[in-house]
Amino acid sequence: MSTPSTFDVDGVQMRQPFRIRRLGHFGVNVFDPEQSLDFYNRLLGFEISDRIDFAARLPPEVVASVGPTQGIFMRHGTDHHSFVLFPQRAVHQANPHYGHHPELTVNQITWQVSTLREVVEGYQWFKEQQLQVLRSGRDLPGSNWHFYPPDPSGHINELYYGIEQIGWNGHSKSALTHEVKHMQPPELPQPSEFAEINRVLGSGLEQIMGWRRSPVWPETYDVGGVLLARPFKVTRVGPIRLFVDDMAQALHFYQHALGLRVTEEVMVESHRCVFLRANTEHHSLALYPKALRADLGLPAHSSLMSCGIQLGSYQQLVDAHQFLTQQGVSWKVLPAELSPGIGHHVYATDPDGNLLQLYAAMEQIGWDGRPCPAHLRAAPPVDPAQWPASLTEDQAGYDGEVFLGPLN
Repeated sequence: MSTPSTFDVDGVQMRQPFRIRRLGHFGVNVFDPEQSLDFYNRLLGFEISDRIDFAARLPPEVVASVGPTQGIFMRHGTDHHSFVLFPQRAVHQANPHYGHHPELTVNQITWQVSTLREVVEGYQWFKEQQLQVLRSGRDLPGSNWHFYPPDPSGHINELYYGIEQIGWNGHSKSALTHEVKHMQPPELPQPSEFAEINRVLGSGLEQIMGWRRSPVWPETYDVGGVLLARPFKVTRVGPIRLFVDDMAQALHFYQHALGLRVTEEVMVESHRCVFLRANTEHHSLALYPKALRADLGLPAHSSLMSCGIQLGSYQQLVDAHQFLTQQGVSWKVLPAELSPGIGHHVYATDPDGNLLQLYAAMEQIGWDGRPCPAHLRAAPPVDPAQWPASLTEDQAGYDGEVFLGPLN
């Protein structure tokens, strides 16, 4: 720290003692994770990486009344998890935070930083600023160091460093690597990941192999020259779209506590909507006033408007819409102005009524920090039946964070 309001973050002066680099993973609390798993795993292609049972956190008499207790970690790439499904009634019983925010179906919105020091000093700074932190330490499974601050509407954010990577053999870490629990930020420096794995290697390789995915369907679709079980590949999670109680309070939290930057504001049916980014993407988070929710015909029981799911190309998006329609997935039509910076997209509905925004490209922000002027954007038709067979190169959106494979 060089002054009371400026922090040295790896040689760069910043307003917070950390810099968010990207939206990491996301999670929802659902009525029945196993029922939702069919949608997210079999249809969308997220692979199971681990499970967690919340029964151990509840009294026996409560366990008998809450229904499903198992949560599911899923991934689309090498990160241990990019999407999680947790059992809503069990989680709400285990975490009193949800009792104060009955509309929360969001489990977590996670933001990744580059170093463990940023997590430790960020946690200290949040406490000094008298900002609420629900918990801190290290998540297992997943191995990510973190702390959890909620926004003013109660949405639980996670600031984290590192996450377990799943390599060529497709196995996650076994429970042997979960023996040490961390419920507070660590003393620095910490042992490396290499040293941690070496500690358990003596147990024998077969004992340190964790979860590995099982094939759901035969791989028959040619996706960019690779045979996959679906005609598309999920390449990124986000943006997240939230309904908030108070726009000014929400903006202050995400700008001044987490350090996200406002890219653009639009008015939709006389409601102010704000789009914030962590890096060069047009937005990784969108905020909408709750008064807009009813105007859009969305359910009042949830403050989540949608979660974005980026696919590998425009052709994959077209094929995904056809494939998922054939599998019985239902769709929701929302005004295109809710998603500036995103081209062709559709909203799929999961078993709990959550919306998944499928898209292929997002506008990127350049050196001057400004988005493309609205009058230069061509709004795509909301009806996929009216989409063109192909796009021009300037419409295709190959800029920004990329997923280069292997695809599966």
